[in-house]
Amino acid sequence: MIRRRYNCFTMCSGLGGGAKGFKKALSRVGNMEASWDCIGGIDVDPAAARDFEKLVGTPCTVMDLFTRKQYTDFHGSEPPAGWCEATADDIRRAAGYKHPHCVFISSPCKGASGLLSETLSRTPKYQALNELTLRCVWLMCEAWKDDPVELIVFENVPRLATRGRHLLDQIKQILSYYGYAVNETTHDCGVIGGLAQSRKRFLLVARHTAKVPAFLYEPPVKRLQGVGTVLGRMPLPGAEVAGPMHRVPSLQWKTWVRLAFVEAGSDWRSLNSLEVVDGHLRDYLIVPEHRNGFLGVHTWEDTTGAIAGKSLPTNGAFSIADPRFAQSSKWNDGHAYGVLPWSQPSGTIAGQQSPGQGYYTVADPRHEGPAKHNNEFRIARWDSAAGAVTSAHGTGQCVQDPRAATGFLGKGKYKITGFGEPAGTVIAGSTTGQGAFAVADPRPGMRREAGDHYLTGGHYGVIGWDQSSGAVSAAAGHDNGRWSVADPRLPAANDKLIAIIRALDGTWHRPFTTLELAALQSLIEPEEYLELDGLSDQAWRERIGNAVPPEAAEAIAEVMGTTLLLAETGETFMLSATPVWVRPVAVALSVAQPAEI
Repeated sequence: MIRRRYNCFTMCSGLGGGAKGFKKALSRVGNMEASWDCIGGIDVDPAAARDFEKLVGTPCTVMDLFTRKQYTDFHGSEPPAGWCEATADDIRRAAGYKHPHCVFISSPCKGASGLLSETLSRTPKYQALNELTLRCVWLMCEAWKDDPVELIVFENVPRLATRGRHLLDQIKQILSYYGYAVNETTHDCGVIGGLAQSRKRFLLVARHTAKVPAFLYEPPVKRLQGVGTVLGRMPLPGAEVAGPMHRVPSLQWKTWVRLAFVEAGSDWRSLNSLEVVDGHLRDYLIVPEHRNGFLGVHTWEDTTGAIAGKSLPTNGAFSIADPRFAQSSKWNDGHAYGVLPWSQPSGTIAGQQSPGQGYYTVADPRHEGPAKHNNEFRIARWDSAAGAVTSAHGTGQCVQDPRAATGFLGKGKYKITGFGEPAGTVIAGSTTGQGAFAVADPRPGMRREAGDHYLTGGHYGVIGWDQSSGAVSAAAGHDNGRWSVADPRLPAANDKLIAIIRALDGTWHRPFTTLELAALQSLIEPEEYLELDGLSDQAWRERIGNAVPPEAAEAIAEVMGTTLLLAETGETFMLSATPVWVRPVAVALSVAQPAEI
């Protein structure tokens, strides 16, 4: 076996998802095998650079790739003293002055993201961010113009093809000038990497025609997984063994209530099916006591009551069901408050995720509560039908048998011997189910009369909110004294807390934890421990959402390794069931292109 090692280099590297995927890739052609080394990366975020080194094992250079004008447009101020524009030599130095066989560029995508309005995307700030795509490609081409990089992968959000059309046209012109054949397309990282999320992305792939005459083929697609196949292998949210990234996010109380009413697989539109009568939910009600008309909503035809000095939704019927409501255009995609079933893949993990922004909640069937099967510990009435007889009957069905007075008396099954009666013969298997081996002992040691310590010990005692507690003992517990309190502080609608409300389908509708998002992105295996740089969940989630899924990058790298091996052996064509990825438009399947002869 002849082994080859190729080098990859990443720009706008983030925490290193793409580089990690390249390092896992392995390609084979005949008796040749190719793998990848990462020779470095560049990112402007120091925390992301530290994460990159932790996940990839290679240093990532902290470098701002803006021009001075782009910096000023984006930040709204001049750069600090000592700041200077990056040069081609800075790029080569970040790669350790080694030659990369592939450069992976994943420029910031906020300016072209659908989460940003069209108006805001046209502002100088976000135009400067979009222009970074062109800047990265030009710097890369200049850095290795004397020995061009064989393959280039440029990844971004799909909307870049429309919002950044003028930039893409310029990028293709630059690459063509430096001798590259270019193709742009879209792909789903989920089906390429076999993930539990669908992640549509824009992809521009280029090969240097003089150095790589072989066509580049698309990687084969795989089946999307359900989120439960990933999350089911992880500890329950909040488990200390999983670390701080697996904590359940605090949400507003009203958000928890909304999520509980959303059907799994649906979104906020499930709330439209709730029946509201006289301003209240007809079948469900959660209100504080002594609140007349609390959160009341008038119908369009009703008359309102007297207008008080404090006419608020929370202290009376001071809301209206207005039929002239126009649904927000931002919710037309049906993503707000989306709840995923356990068996479905998630949507794209974005930099900003909250239950109100998309399908970032899961119907987790693993909540602690009653048994999952309704036959467990079930006692069937003598005159009722039994449930289905299953193979797992150890904790299944029992019967309320009225024939206790017949059949068993002679055997003494479960018989209780009176305290003044003699016992039956003591045998080797003397257990309660085999004879009269139980006694009605009148000496329980716990009197239920005056002076009984149990009666006055306050067991399961509940203290009023305005009362003082007794002395706090070392063994204070809810069942051995007055160690519970009647807390009147029901959460307000906007109070943030962690709640477990069993939803209508019997599961816990909750947000994904940060660690679960990392697992869905394939940054880690579900059983692995991860702790990114810093202490902010928001910063962690943004870096995770911006990452390229390593499993998808691995699939891309394997195809690129195959292409490089073919070029090394002089082959220009390989039979494949998948379509050519980078090819001239004029001659799609020719072995030798006219421009290359």
